[in-house]
Amino acid sequence: MTGEEFKDDYRRALPKELIRELTRRSAWRATAAVLEDFAVLAAAIALALAYWPNPLVIVPAVLIIGTRQHALFVIAHDAAHYLLYERRWLNDLVGRLCAMLQGLSMRTYRVIHRLHHNNLYGALDPDTALHGGYPRGRMYLVRKLLKDLSGLTAWKTYAYFLGGAPALNTATHVALRPLDDTSAKLRAEARSDRNMVIGFHLALLAVFAASGYLLQYLVLWVLPLVTVVQAILRLRAIAEHGATTDFSSPLTAARTNLGPGWLRWLIFPHNVNYHVEHHLYASVPQYNLARLHQEMRRQGVLDGAEVIPFRTTLGKIFAEPAGAAT
Repeated sequence: MTGEEFKDDYRRALPKELIRELTRRSAWRATAAVLEDFAVLAAAIALALAYWPNPLVIVPAVLIIGTRQHALFVIAHDAAHYLLYERRWLNDLVGRLCAMLQGLSMRTYRVIHRLHHNNLYGALDPDTALHGGYPRGRMYLVRKLLKDLSGLTAWKTYAYFLGGAPALNTATHVALRPLDDTSAKLRAEARSDRNMVIGFHLALLAVFAASGYLLQYLVLWVLPLVTVVQAILRLRAIAEHGATTDFSSPLTAARTNLGPGWLRWLIFPHNVNYHVEHHLYASVPQYNLARLHQEMRRQGVLDGAEVIPFRTTLGKIFAEPAGAAT
């Protein structure tokens, strides 16, 4: 519907029959992805509680919990694109749950994320403030990541996901709000969802305080959210779009990062590393992105795109900017 759609980029279109097949939702595959993340979270939390307060167990548990919280955010991202389930109510129910547990509003994210997809690197892209302007030198990004890991930048993430106001776009110096092309229905849903998220977490704090497990909740759930997740979100966003030079098409303004399975599990869960493919075909669910990637390569659609190992991406985004002193 107008005001709700995420625009695909068909300037190098694949056969329509293939796209129809790849965009088909699979309820069992979506559910399996969600259950996998919750199973790892449950195991990590149970282990940390069993050995509480042993730091040799708690520290790695916090790291693992943070990676799975981020993975649930990727699930919520698919839900924002209407990609989890054919039934819209079920898609939104699961997506909102995955986001709400992290203090985020999936429906608010849906409104904002449309701006990113439909205006990539344009004046109305709210994410340019995060991934634009690279390379800025190794120490610039290191400082940013350390600040994320300290928890000092988490408030910006929550302002983005709960406030309905994306960050200042430094290219236009305009604090972007949901655009006029966003339907009134999406705006109303986002407002209601934000209120529910805030109320849920206030109640959750009260429950854990009353139960005597407030410290465990803060360390094993809130701490990874405001530290580990923040660093992963920044690093992934910059790896996906930072240090690109041709903004005329998602084909060249986005990047696909390749790497071993352990790396994808930690930083690029649920095939989110296939980012060029996702921008060109935003209607393809995450479990079909690997096949989409293969088909796009086979048919030459990815010619000219950056499909590179993650270590090569790191070299690009950590590089000194042109003209910097050596």
